[in-house]
Amino acid sequence: MDADFSRYLNARVLSGIGAVVAVVALPVLVYQLTGSAGWTSAVAAAEALPYLVFGLPAGALADRLDRRKMMVAMEFTVAAVLLSVPLAWLLDGLTAPHVVAAGFATQSTFVFSSAANFGALPALVGKENLTAAYSTLAGRTTAVELIVPGVTGLLVAVVSPAALLAVNALTAVGAVMLLRGITSSMATPRKVEGAGQLVADVREGLRFVWREPVIRLLTLVGATHSVASGAWMAVLVPFADQVLGVAPKGDLRLSALFTCWGLGAIIASRLLPRVTKRWGNARVALAGLPLSLLGGVLVLVSGHWLVLCATATCWGITGAVVVMNGIVYRQQVCPDELQSRVNTTARMVAWGLGQPLGAGLAGAVSVAAGDPRAGLGAGLAVLLAGVGWAWASPVLRRAA
Repeated sequence: MDADFSRYLNARVLSGIGAVVAVVALPVLVYQLTGSAGWTSAVAAAEALPYLVFGLPAGALADRLDRRKMMVAMEFTVAAVLLSVPLAWLLDGLTAPHVVAAGFATQSTFVFSSAANFGALPALVGKENLTAAYSTLAGRTTAVELIVPGVTGLLVAVVSPAALLAVNALTAVGAVMLLRGITSSMATPRKVEGAGQLVADVREGLRFVWREPVIRLLTLVGATHSVASGAWMAVLVPFADQVLGVAPKGDLRLSALFTCWGLGAIIASRLLPRVTKRWGNARVALAGLPLSLLGGVLVLVSGHWLVLCATATCWGITGAVVVMNGIVYRQQVCPDELQSRVNTTARMVAWGLGQPLGAGLAGAVSVAAGDPRAGLGAGLAVLLAGVGWAWASPVLRRAA
């Protein structure tokens, strides 16, 4: 493995550790503070909303600025934001709005870091090595998603989730040191010539996404997939508490529930290169979407925590295949100079729109029905519409 690629991978792993700790700790923390499915959903929505707000300018900037410097700046920023939560907790002044604001601010920095990463990886390894490199990266980062949520779930049973967020300072410093050690270029910086130039760059990225039929369909249908996953993230903690009897504090089974999606994702990262090589991206998308819907339905009807662990793992496999397949295809067909713009534009629509919509929908329906299962069911209904759309459209069938 190339030394620079190894440094890049390890930096992403460290950054991922801090991010996953925050993803687990913030919903648990706000549920402990409020006992409300609505506030828990608000955290999930706040963590997803920044892609919708900042995705387009972040992509345009990442195609012009030094991507390494951009990632370094974001690591320091996210550490400072998340350190405010344990400090407020120590001073006995932590509130639910503070937690929601921290989630929004943290993910805002992630949007800009993600935009830089979308362009950095193809520049670092070359398009001919992109599928293998992305699968390796996905394997490492999903290993983090497999291990860290479980460990964090164990820790929140005995330690305040607010205190755990201090780990982000350590992961940020480690990631920065690794990024600064990369000698290969990950960008060709170009001068930013005012807001007009950025607007023109944004339009260019939008045009590419809209004119490429497979990318357009995968992006729009991907938004329905994100609605379902956003709904699940929003109701996971209330679902565990109210349906499975797994308390948000002091119950070690919570760690197992947080681990399942990551286990599925790491299996998917091993499967993706094989299935796309054999069947191609279009066929994988056509098969993956209904299988992901089935996984979500099985999660919905699971009434025991062990059954849910199995069904959530299956959903994690199929869901991750759908997501990674779309990302790899975009990066393979996209020109180098548009990588950050095109990928952040597509992610803005597919994830930035779908995830907060799913979280908000699930929260509203859960509160109205008094049952988190109703919220997850609403998200899956949207995914059902997306699956029907993908199969009814001739675009993927022609590509297959």
